[in-house]
Amino acid sequence: MRPGESWRNWGRTEAILPVFAARASTVDEVVEVVRFARQHGLTVKTVGAGHSFSGIAVAPGVQLDISGLDGLLDVDLPNARVTLGAGTHLHRLPDLLEPLGLALQNMGDIDRQTIAGATSTGTHGTGARFGGLATQVVALTLVTADGSILRIGDTSNAELLPAARLGLGALGVIVEVTLQCVPAFLLRAVERPAGFDEVLDDFEARATVADHFEFYWWPHTDGVMTKTNTRLPGDAPREPLGAVSEWLEDRVLSNGVLALICTLGRVAPALTPPINRLATRVYGNRTFTDRSHEVFVSPRTTRFAEMEYAIPLEAVPSALRDIRRLIDDRGWRISFPVEVRVAAADDNWLSTAHGRPTGYIAVHRYVRDHHVDYFTAVERIMRGYEGRPHWGKIHYLDAEALAAVYPRHADFVAVRDRLDPDRLFTNPYLDRVLGP
Repeated sequence: MRPGESWRNWGRTEAILPVFAARASTVDEVVEVVRFARQHGLTVKTVGAGHSFSGIAVAPGVQLDISGLDGLLDVDLPNARVTLGAGTHLHRLPDLLEPLGLALQNMGDIDRQTIAGATSTGTHGTGARFGGLATQVVALTLVTADGSILRIGDTSNAELLPAARLGLGALGVIVEVTLQCVPAFLLRAVERPAGFDEVLDDFEARATVADHFEFYWWPHTDGVMTKTNTRLPGDAPREPLGAVSEWLEDRVLSNGVLALICTLGRVAPALTPPINRLATRVYGNRTFTDRSHEVFVSPRTTRFAEMEYAIPLEAVPSALRDIRRLIDDRGWRISFPVEVRVAAADDNWLSTAHGRPTGYIAVHRYVRDHHVDYFTAVERIMRGYEGRPHWGKIHYLDAEALAAVYPRHADFVAVRDRLDPDRLFTNPYLDRVLGP
């Protein structure tokens, strides 16, 4: 335990000076921190990699770093399950799982987060038959507000699992996570440019036929970049990208050139549309086959702010066309592409995909650009499609509005009342989205 230091998240959208900061490397140390906070009338919030753009990890009282709780704790090979320390970063998982012949069923395109942070905020990848990362959680262990240890899984307290898998950090401190894995597999990636209307007119077919489909639309253009990934057995032949090709596409074009586009757009906004049109002609036209994590994950070094909304799958084309009209009508110059992904319905209470096949639309702005006007206007569009905001990304809804689109919102709050009646694990964000 030490005096707090200034903290900012990766996207530079949130900052705080905690009263105290602590780092735990054992479960007993987590218990000590929780009891200390309770005795001193302080709240306690865990912080992972800081990759949430919302205020979900902001810690005014005690900021608890659990990165010391990491690594492989247990393996159940017959059932393809592994138990990890909650502070294990996603980018470490391939090295831990590959020797076991295992992999995560699905991943997002960023792997800097901790496993507890990623599952607790609803991190997801794409694929109409696959759920978000939290759907792969089969058990977890919490330190609750009274300092006790609570195991939740299919053999103990199973009724709490749909709440705790994606718990926003509101139910306790997660110290262990057990994941359901799958046999290691490859992905054949086909990335192609396509037309805006061509893809939207055929969106549901593209999204549901492919194992994993997503696309990026560059504002001010008629072009999108599609990514279609097909699952292959782990012993299928690999055809990875060459070192030069990978460096050019993933480092130079995806990050370096994007940063340049954003910088030029700030200096001379009129250049944004022609630069975006150029990007649609030079970016994203390749085919390769590699290990699943090598395809799912992409490096992200250009900082940005992000809002993402989940809407019914069939509503995606109409909603994206509404966003295009919005940008054109307002005369904004948007340098960052709009990202579209999909996910299967699941039963986690606060999942953005709860109870319905889901499409995701994510909008971004460069870290130095003003994002509020753009994001609030997009949010109004998304609310017209029964949109649910990603918990780890920027949105402006409160508990009343969220209860209208999350059918089990009240049930989750009831579990919170049971496990943390005195709100030891709250912060201003959780007070807003769950109620005080």
